[in-house]
Amino acid sequence: MPRPAQAPTRRRADAFVDMSAREAPPTLDLERFLPYRLSVLAQRVSADLHARYAGRFGLTVAQWRVMACLGRFAPVSANEVCVRIVMDKVAVSRALAAMTSTGLVEATTDPLDRRRGVLRLTPKGRDVHAAIAPLALDYEATLWAGLTPGERAAFDALLGKLDTHARSMSDPDAADTG
Repeated sequence: MPRPAQAPTRRRADAFVDMSAREAPPTLDLERFLPYRLSVLAQRVSADLHARYAGRFGLTVAQWRVMACLGRFAPVSANEVCVRIVMDKVAVSRALAAMTSTGLVEATTDPLDRRRGVLRLTPKGRDVHAAIAPLALDYEATLWAGLTPGERAAFDALLGKLDTHARSMSDPDAADTG
């Protein structure tokens, strides 16, 4: 047997909102959303650069980033690599394992702190790095060629400013670390 309709209680009646009187929620135009645009650009550039070295050297994007970090900052710990290239520990660990097994990276104990392991490129790793670095720099120069010198300077400054601001949004102390 159907239940008789009940009049809404005052508390329930107050919960109903006239949607026509509310402002429409803001629209997220994905193609104009800065985080999305930065991500798409980074993926496009990374994939295009990867296509230029992957076949010849057999490195993944993560392996190249680790190699570039070690080529610039070694000797460093795996945690330092993660921080410098802003990549999660699992991805860095996998890249390092593959690079160690192919003789590109070696791990040793830090002579100043025997509890700390440090990483560096092997001679073979340095040779691969030395071969890829000019390809990467040529790619960068070609990419920059799409902007005037003034636009390049402004874009570089704005990227730095956005990076500093993004760091301060997630961790106020991070902006001070450079």
